[in-house]
Amino acid sequence: MRRLAGLIVVPLLLVSTAACGGDGGSDSTSSKNGLPAISKGAEFGKKPTLDKGEGDPPKKLTVDVLSKGDGAKVEKGDAVQVNYLGQSWDSDKPFDNSFDRKQPFDLTLGAGMVIKGWDQGLEGQKVGSRVELAIPPDLGYGDQAQGDIKPNSTLVFVVDVLKATKIPSSAQGTAVPQDDKALPEVGTNDDGKEPKVTIPKGTDPPKKLVSNYILENDKGETVKESDTVVLNYAAYLWKDAKQFDSTYKNGRTTTFPLPQLTLKGLKTGLVGKKVGSRVLIVIPPDQAFGEQEQQGIPKNSTLVFAVDILAKV
Repeated sequence: MRRLAGLIVVPLLLVSTAACGGDGGSDSTSSKNGLPAISKGAEFGKKPTLDKGEGDPPKKLTVDVLSKGDGAKVEKGDAVQVNYLGQSWDSDKPFDNSFDRKQPFDLTLGAGMVIKGWDQGLEGQKVGSRVELAIPPDLGYGDQAQGDIKPNSTLVFVVDVLKATKIPSSAQGTAVPQDDKALPEVGTNDDGKEPKVTIPKGTDPPKKLVSNYILENDKGETVKESDTVVLNYAAYLWKDAKQFDSTYKNGRTTTFPLPQLTLKGLKTGLVGKKVGSRVLIVIPPDQAFGEQEQQGIPKNSTLVFAVDILAKV
């Protein structure tokens, strides 16, 4: 099964090589656990400048709370928004940071979206906290090189925890009648399990985008083009009703920044809908991948999505 996430353009956490210029201020702080000191920009919200690590790096995950926030504790399954800067223990040059991009990074904690050291090190931290993580290779990239990161590198991160949002297990709302028998029928269960999707046989797909409520949550906020949304979805080819992706089967939700979503029809189908709802989206080829085959999805394919819009962050 192909993961649609591979077709989404998002900032490459821990891998991209963003420019690292700029001055975060003149304040400084030292770690209590022997981690590299912050020589500039020590306060929450400022871009930090990290010193090079001294001596041998720790062999286990080490977490230092540089400043403790007063928000909610971050738990597994939460949609978390952070700013961060990362560099290798034996370097004083960052390999990535979100401060320069002026775009915080969104992840679902414990969903395997990031290296294990992040999932483990951020769990239990409070919103508003600044933490420093030293991540050994077995909880980072191991013996694999990643961009400017050498194999078997111990990684050091300064992370500001900006937000944490609890994610419900399912869409909740009023079931909307599915009267058009020429369209797929989607299950209305709200137990967190994957809804059944039945695509009509022997019926030509619609030539225009379809975006219909299956469960409508009247209390949910309206999704805007600038939002980042947390979704559960099941995705099919209209032809042969073959499923090509499912967050349910992968056992984790996915977080998409809509400004960076390259699948036009999915973005258009989500914008204007209410958070907490389930939506049927049928995407014609001209708003999907057109003449291009994508990771086993044939060219000129009509795509069918049953999407639970669980949260926006």
